[in-house]
Amino acid sequence: MVWLFMSVIPERERAHVKEILDKGMMGDVTLVNFTQEFECDYCRETRQLLQELSQISGNRIRVEVYDFVRDADAATKFGVDKIPATVITGGVVGHYGIRYFGVPAGYEFGSLLEDIIDVSRGSTRLSELTKQGLRQVSKPVHIQVFVTPTCPYCPGAVRLAHQFAFENKLIRADMIESSEFPQLVGKYQVMAVPKVVINDAVSFGGRSLSHTSWSKSC
Repeated sequence: MVWLFMSVIPERERAHVKEILDKGMMGDVTLVNFTQEFECDYCRETRQLLQELSQISGNRIRVEVYDFVRDADAATKFGVDKIPATVITGGVVGHYGIRYFGVPAGYEFGSLLEDIIDVSRGSTRLSELTKQGLRQVSKPVHIQVFVTPTCPYCPGAVRLAHQFAFENKLIRADMIESSEFPQLVGKYQVMAVPKVVINDAVSFGGRSLSHTSWSKSC
């Protein structure tokens, strides 16, 4: 299921998306979306994508929309410093540090669906050994995964980072759509994707990552 920047979920895909959500979701999930009054590039597309996803789910996915400027307190609460931004929350634990900066289109739409299912179920697919290792992380960790919508290897890196964030509240994990944030691409010298940056200090290509290499970097 691959599509480039589209304003809405194609009609031909909706039944398939509904089937995935109906089969996978166990509880309700909230998608917190940050935009602004004069919407940024892809802000409208992101908001519409999330709202249509809510409709397809039968409102089991709730969408909260905040203005990035007017609702600065909310942006600070969720650690949002740029838009468009989407934060996935829900379940018993609540805020998981699972964030998308840029529209989750193309291959990353699949990442979004899988993240929603994880949060709704209150669990990830990581091995127990990996979960035990993540519990040992005792200092804040910020993982940024740079992607493009047409990169078939990027979702694996995004999903791994988001599952790490799910398992430990000290970890924040961001998908960053490269073309929407060229200043960050320049800052971190992103020449190919996926590229993973940890705490602004460690960076590496994400295609060949293993759970072990991520854990050691954290």
